[in-house]
Amino acid sequence: MTKGEETPEIIPIHMFGEGILMPYTILPLTVTDPDMIAMIDYAVERDKIIGVVAESPSGEGYSVGTAAGIYKLYRFPGDVVRLTLKGLYRFRIIEDLTVDNINSARVQRLNTTYPDSTDELEAWRRSIEMQLRKIMELTPGIPDELQLITLLRDPERLGFVAASGLEASLARKQTFLEEDSIIRRFRLLRSMMNYEIQRLKLREHIEGQVRMEMEQDQKEYYLKEKMKVIQKELGGSSINPDAVELGERLDMKELPESARTAAAEELKRLSKLHPGSPEAGVARSYIEWILQLPWMDATVDRLDIGEAENILNEDHYDLKDVKERVLEFLAVRKLNPSGKAPIICFVGPPGVGKTSMGRSIARALGRKFVRLSLGGVHDEAEIRGHRKTYIGAMPGRIIQGLKDAGASNPVFMLDEIDKIGRDFRGDPTSALLEVLDPEQNYSFRDNYLNTPFDLSSVKFITTGNTLDTIPGPLRDRMEIIRIPGYTEDDKIEIARRYLVRRQVKRTGLSGKLIRFKRSGLRCIVKRYTREAGVRELERCIGTICRKHAVRVASGDPALIVITGKTVPDFLGSWKFTRESILSEPAVGVATGLAWTAVGGEILMIETLLLPGNGKLILTGQLGDVMKESAQAALSWIRSNKSDLCNNPAEFDIHIHVPAGATPKDGPSAGVAITASILSALSGKPVRNKTAVTGEITLRGKVLPVGGIKEKVIGALSAGIERVLLPEENIRDLEDVPVAQRDALEFVPISGIGQAMDHLIVWGD
Repeated sequence: MTKGEETPEIIPIHMFGEGILMPYTILPLTVTDPDMIAMIDYAVERDKIIGVVAESPSGEGYSVGTAAGIYKLYRFPGDVVRLTLKGLYRFRIIEDLTVDNINSARVQRLNTTYPDSTDELEAWRRSIEMQLRKIMELTPGIPDELQLITLLRDPERLGFVAASGLEASLARKQTFLEEDSIIRRFRLLRSMMNYEIQRLKLREHIEGQVRMEMEQDQKEYYLKEKMKVIQKELGGSSINPDAVELGERLDMKELPESARTAAAEELKRLSKLHPGSPEAGVARSYIEWILQLPWMDATVDRLDIGEAENILNEDHYDLKDVKERVLEFLAVRKLNPSGKAPIICFVGPPGVGKTSMGRSIARALGRKFVRLSLGGVHDEAEIRGHRKTYIGAMPGRIIQGLKDAGASNPVFMLDEIDKIGRDFRGDPTSALLEVLDPEQNYSFRDNYLNTPFDLSSVKFITTGNTLDTIPGPLRDRMEIIRIPGYTEDDKIEIARRYLVRRQVKRTGLSGKLIRFKRSGLRCIVKRYTREAGVRELERCIGTICRKHAVRVASGDPALIVITGKTVPDFLGSWKFTRESILSEPAVGVATGLAWTAVGGEILMIETLLLPGNGKLILTGQLGDVMKESAQAALSWIRSNKSDLCNNPAEFDIHIHVPAGATPKDGPSAGVAITASILSALSGKPVRNKTAVTGEITLRGKVLPVGGIKEKVIGALSAGIERVLLPEENIRDLEDVPVAQRDALEFVPISGIGQAMDHLIVWGD
């Protein structure tokens, strides 16, 4: 656009926050902002001109800017526009406007004033050109095409192009842009160029000094190495400079006598080795490990029992036994600070809070926390380390954990101790025997350090899902605390207190946008999860929060309340259903109680008589122990048959336990199996709202079983009203919450005959 060409009076305005666009210069832009894209489209439909003004430090745009033509424009998927703007002329904003929702302005084009004497203008142009050449000479690696700007004959074009490439302040460049007189503009430009030349000369001077210092260092290194060779030939000795520095650090470090002796011997060997030799690297690494370990550094225990109890209750719901054991440890520690800490092993199904309990214990004690996962560890050296003579040798993971903790008395959690393996490289469980024995670990010897390290002040906690795979000697060194699976009410309370709050925060929502009712949480627990812990429960809650977050982000900020009826809208149809009681008593169907890893459930045991000769048929994936219980029940019935029932020898007896795809085992269904067979033989129904658990003997005795708490809660949730328990299990009802205990009727039984009187409806 030439000087005399018509220019638009109103143009869209873009406030550029990354500098100043000068006339005759190019500005590439990548635009994703919808408002800016709308402005570009508006300009393309009209004059293809956008006014660019710089953003001032106060956040407002300057009144003088550059009108830029849209030179190139490309559109990409995802509402991305790339364009190239070319500066055309200067303008001043007369009036701010908004046209078709586009920030615009009424502008006045500014023209450059020239002196009367062309000789003066030419002199200034040559001066600017010379200074520009100096700048290029002091700037190494400048592209050849940029040097062509010195050939510009137009003074105005030369000034703007030169100013755009200088590293000057925004205010000075804006003043340059606003100046109408080309002579005063050249004065400003020369001042900026003089500053740029001085800056480049200073940088060249500094870089020259750095090069000289590097060359001097190389010269000194060469002379030192030459001196060492000369001293060696003359029979003298040279001292490794690393040994001097490490020796000073050893003198300042507080160490046990054995560790100081080992480090001093290695330091003496290092002082005679060449710094570049492999042996020097091994010795240096060994001394560094000695210096970095917290031999005598320990944190101070927080022995406030009340505060510790508050922390444990704040972090975890229920887990009464675990919390009591931690408080006992604190009390003993307070009364006997020199006592040895027992090794605690948390055993329970996944997701019940074993690992997080370790973190809470560390917080309650005021100690550092270190976690080491032992799952899949096969190499004994993972525990004890390698001898330092091996290439790449390091201490074992116990010593590494202590280094990371920076204290000699952290809470050290050995996670998944039941999943350690063994192979030709050794048995890691054997290496743990010394670590987890309070009588031995005060002098634990890592293969790399080869000097005793006191682990007696470390609070070791181990976790596992089962005890069966932990070797007996290792299990004997630990105090086992079982963490059972959570009940339905426990899961709902945990979700209400912890899980919902955590997931709502993670998804960026708030209590004003989503709320979970107790009925909604109960529906998730019963219909969408089947676990002992709460991990799947938290995933389901997170899924609901994320789905609602999509709605909120799409512009629907309405509050949603999650109830039992609205849960399927987010999680789909039910994944699990639970066995429920029969609507009325039935012949051959007895209700037993079963314990599973995910809690207690009722077990419907069905018996059908077939013409035959006394054969016993068992289906439903029953284990060996449960099959033996069925055989014992049939044997007792045969030996105690009465006129009230048919002869078992005249029928084939088919016993089936539904949910045939689920394996079932254990002796606790013995009484229920007996009632089912006896009901089928007698034709008398079994009470549908009465459940029973207990092992039987051939003498007709009922023996105690386990899992009473889970079985009772499972019976209540299934609609059972009365539960028959072995007499010796009545005391286990103390573990059942009072609300559930009061909602059921409990009948103690000691013999099979007594149990049958309560289970079977004999009639008159």
